[in-house]
Amino acid sequence: MGRYVKGDFVKAEFKDDASGESEWMWVIVDSSDDERLVVFGRLDNEPVVFKKLRLGQEIAMSYDLIREHQPATSS
Repeated sequence: MGRYVKGDFVKAEFKDDASGESEWMWVIVDSSDDERLVVFGRLDNEPVVFKKLRLGQEIAMSYDLIREHQPATSS
């Protein structure tokens, strides 16, 4: 099991190196890989800056991009 588990929320910075624009978005975690330092999940925000991304889109991102973590709540 990775550091982040299914149902966790992580806030990550998405940055366009060419334009310098960035946007902070929440991702719902599906799984993570501590060996590769990668989180797999789905966007939980409607992007404002990055129009090529969409709400619910599956993504993979580096642990380095994560700025905030909210653990899944148990029911």
